[in-house]
Amino acid sequence: MECAIRPVQLTDNKVLAQVLRQVLIEFGVPKKGTAYADPELDHMFQAYSKPNHAYWVVECDGEILGGAGIAPLQNSDTHTCELQKMYFDVNARGKGLGKQMILKLLDLAQDFGFTHCYLETMSNMAAAQKLYVANGFSYIDAPMGNTGHYSCPVWMIKSLV
Repeated sequence: MECAIRPVQLTDNKVLAQVLRQVLIEFGVPKKGTAYADPELDHMFQAYSKPNHAYWVVECDGEILGGAGIAPLQNSDTHTCELQKMYFDVNARGKGLGKQMILKLLDLAQDFGFTHCYLETMSNMAAAQKLYVANGFSYIDAPMGNTGHYSCPVWMIKSLV
């Protein structure tokens, strides 16, 4: 399987929303208080076309199998971004794509001038947490900013400096 990581395109919106929701359902993520309910999930290209925003997709053999993004953390200092909506279909997992994605997005975050990257995840997403820790994220005791994801009980941060 040949895979590439590339910026999201307008034509990706529909399929990307389906893939992301399917992964969230697979992990039993609540439909309220998580990314599942985010209004931009159906309009990812437009949502991440703003300054200091980026969303990249994983495309394998012409099929979108997931993605991840960064954006300024809402209601936080201007130097903190959030790693957002990082979900991969089962066919994209275990191939090193998550690490490639994180490194690409953290480089972009630094280019945008962010000094910290925050994320929220679910307790049962153990493989994702392992990946985050391996890439320098540390657990913190409380949420930051105001993401609206009140159902996400795991919070992590990484210094980018």
